[in-house]
Amino acid sequence: MRTTADSLVGRVLDARYTVTSRIARGGMATVYLAMDNRLDREVAVKVMHPHLADDEQFVARFHREAKAAARMSHPNVVSVFDQGADDEIVYLVMEHVPGTTLRDLLNERSALTPGEALSVLEPLLDALAAAHRAGVVHRDVKPENVLLTDDGRVKVADFGLARAATTSQTGTTTGMLMGTAAYLSPELVLRGVADARADVYAAGILLFEMLTGRQPFTGEVPVQVAYQHVHAEVPAPSTLDPGLPVELDELVLWSTARDPDERPRDARELVHEVRAVRAAMSEPVLDRPPQAVPAGASAARVGAGDLDPTPTDSHLPTRVVRPGVSHPGDVHDHVAALPVGDPADPGDTGTGPARGEYGWGPGGGRRRRGLWALVLLLVLATGLGAVGWYLTAGPGAYTETPAVGDTVEQASSDLRAAGLVPEVQERYSETVAAGTVIDTDPGAGDRIRKGATVDVNVSVGSEFTVVGELAGLDVEAATGALEALDLVLGDDPDTEFSETVPEGTVIRQEPAAGTEIRRGDAVAVVVSAGRQPIEVPSVTGDSRADAVAAIEEAGLVVGVTEAFSDTVGAGIVTSQDPAEGTLFRGDTVSVVVSKGPPLVQVPDVVGEQVGAATQTLEAAGFTVEEERVLGGFFGTVRQQDPEGGTSVPPGSVVTLTIV
Repeated sequence: MRTTADSLVGRVLDARYTVTSRIARGGMATVYLAMDNRLDREVAVKVMHPHLADDEQFVARFHREAKAAARMSHPNVVSVFDQGADDEIVYLVMEHVPGTTLRDLLNERSALTPGEALSVLEPLLDALAAAHRAGVVHRDVKPENVLLTDDGRVKVADFGLARAATTSQTGTTTGMLMGTAAYLSPELVLRGVADARADVYAAGILLFEMLTGRQPFTGEVPVQVAYQHVHAEVPAPSTLDPGLPVELDELVLWSTARDPDERPRDARELVHEVRAVRAAMSEPVLDRPPQAVPAGASAARVGAGDLDPTPTDSHLPTRVVRPGVSHPGDVHDHVAALPVGDPADPGDTGTGPARGEYGWGPGGGRRRRGLWALVLLLVLATGLGAVGWYLTAGPGAYTETPAVGDTVEQASSDLRAAGLVPEVQERYSETVAAGTVIDTDPGAGDRIRKGATVDVNVSVGSEFTVVGELAGLDVEAATGALEALDLVLGDDPDTEFSETVPEGTVIRQEPAAGTEIRRGDAVAVVVSAGRQPIEVPSVTGDSRADAVAAIEEAGLVVGVTEAFSDTVGAGIVTSQDPAEGTLFRGDTVSVVVSKGPPLVQVPDVVGEQVGAATQTLEAAGFTVEEERVLGGFFGTVRQQDPEGGTSVPPGSVVTLTIV
């Protein structure tokens, strides 16, 4: 996928969509690849050009059309997830479809085989039929809007956007029309208004281009192309590739009739004819490689004014012509009379041997020509009879789709009884109960070929469902609860620590419980990773106050004990348990705070002679200092400090007063 630098790359729209790269740029908008941060998935974000985003009418219509497209669920339609505005940026969030476009394929291959072309056209028409049932007209059907996925599916993009653009009063409508002039229906060029038949016209142009590798009308400027759409008939594809079967010519000419009333009413009617044509074609015809188109050939020139108005004999193949549809090269709508004699027969000279009844004798030549004329007439009569049978009683005959019962079994039985083939298609419905037939396609009373396939659209219930409460469930249970509602769990759920929610259990979800969302959408959840481990702070050597503050700040509880220490000063933490590692919030860290060295009791030496008192104190580890009164004549200890019986650290000084 080609990407280009852009100022929006790296920006987060609406605090949700991170733009990662630019994919493409068109006349109305630029498409970006982005990441939906909420649901953790890649999406395509289409950002309207600023000159369109400034038009309030355009933005309002754009929003309405985006909502209509979002409710249109079909496997061949690019899903619309969201729309919004972020400051000056008006955007639409769509399904990201990895793959390529039909335009890329045509640029690479030029033309496709009939089978390949019909394989693209059929799902394209299925998507358009779904749109037409929903009241949405695409108006911009072209190869750039037909996406071919990596797994072989066909998806149609940009539903509703072209219609939104036509409301702009800034002159952008003309620019849009000119940008896609090759696929515009005559009524859209003339009046600027169109219905489902405009999409049918564009699909016919697309089929022509897939079969021939050329667009039917070309010009140096778009207005020349638009003029030809209004004033010229689209040529048959076989004018560029004579080997193409007449059935494909008829499909193109019927769907591209200049008068909308002569086209199929909508894509539904055309897709059924496409299926019938495909079923009638052999594998060799479907797989026939396209014939190279001469360089410089113009489909419009070859298919219109340059045709010989009086083609002769064998150059006109026999074909079934749809009423009201003209075929280039068809001079008459009836079968021309065949000659029954040849007055210029060179063999009838009147000379030579006599020609008898079987060729030799008089008049033999005329009888032989009469015999051949009779044979030809019999062959012609047989052929006309076969055609008549085919169109009235055989596979080519038409019938009407019957009204069918409410159940699949009843509907299938009713259709088979009418000579039709039922094909069950599941559809969401907001009004029809699950398991009940919504309608058929073609509908009751519609004209259809005998033996054709009729889609039986069966309700699978509402497309929308209400999200249940997932909090408190483990991931497996949450997944099962969502699957029961036809929803899915978002990829790679986020996790966070929780002191109250067990590990592996959903903490919260987005969207919240009770929200109505589309079936098949993802629900993002946050799953508990259990209690958060807390690293134990190291407080050994800290003061008691600092140690308590550090432990409590970490969310832990401190337990303090005191102990004497000969080496650590009082009030300092000497040890802790645990000393390292992790705990959980509320767990306890035990610390030991020093009370300093152990205390020693001071002996009572008052009344003793100074020599004996000094000896006793020093023996107990104290240092003795003397204070003599009147010279200490008697040598008796009158008092001591600290007093006897007091506990003090070893080595303390004891002062004796001597009299």
